[in-house]
Amino acid sequence: MPVRIAPAEVAVVGAGAWGLALAVQAHRAGRRVTLWARDPAQIGARLPGITAPADILRTGTLPSAPLVLLAVPVPHLRAVAAALPGGGPVICCAKGIEAATLALPLELLAQVQPGRPAGVLTGPTFAREIAAGLPAAAVLAAGAERVRAEAIAALATPAFRLYGNEDVIGAQVGGAAKNVVAIAAGAVIGAGLGENARAALVTRALAEMARLAQALGGRAETVAGLSGLGDLLLTCTSAQSRNFRFGLALGRGETPDAILAGHTEAVEGVPTAPALVARAARAGTAVPVCAAVAGVLEGRISLAQAIAALLARPLRDE
Repeated sequence: MPVRIAPAEVAVVGAGAWGLALAVQAHRAGRRVTLWARDPAQIGARLPGITAPADILRTGTLPSAPLVLLAVPVPHLRAVAAALPGGGPVICCAKGIEAATLALPLELLAQVQPGRPAGVLTGPTFAREIAAGLPAAAVLAAGAERVRAEAIAALATPAFRLYGNEDVIGAQVGGAAKNVVAIAAGAVIGAGLGENARAALVTRALAEMARLAQALGGRAETVAGLSGLGDLLLTCTSAQSRNFRFGLALGRGETPDAILAGHTEAVEGVPTAPALVARAARAGTAVPVCAAVAGVLEGRISLAQAIAALLARPLRDE
């Protein structure tokens, strides 16, 4: 008789480091998991040393499931999301802003899958540590309480604590902006400007993230939580962060193109920086730290000029 495979309870779409880690975490939480990759034979290549459990179904066909975790980078999100078959709620696990449309991930999803329940998973989470089962906390943001509850129940374990939040705008702004700020923080350290400068930059960047969240209809307190401050603490202080390492090299004098040539995975803050600045301008909100990063990446200003411009901002009360 043919072997019958139980239908998946969770489908993870995208088998990069984060997708693999999420598949392992969902399996750890006791769920039947399907993991989609463009090339299933390459699953695990982006997270060496981490092996997906044997009973996770690998597939090259986009799956359907009661819960879908969409873990592909934002530049590829539209095409993959549009091709998803019907099924349960979709949880976007990518951080950023689409360059062409300036859409946040859930805005993009609403365009290609109108009416489908959705949420976003974000917060301070390095893929390797999640895959290894080390303690962590993250945010599951969704407008519908049912979506939050179902997704949290599918993924949470004692070592992976998930907090619900209905503020999807604030959660997405925090997730997108923190990658840009991590580049700036790395550049500060790479240029030898010291820990005081990094602390000041991250603190002021948090303030501009809160302003942007509010301007787009979100809440400042969301950015003060795991999806903003928590993510900043992680990515602005650790060499595990690709964005921080990129900034570190930038601060040491390497060019953006040369740095990117040495990366096999996306440095999310690079495409996000100009998109975030443009989205902020549309909302009438100043984001000077992110604007400085975008200026350097686009070659409009040097790193030294960007630092000087930030230091020359008018003095005022905090």
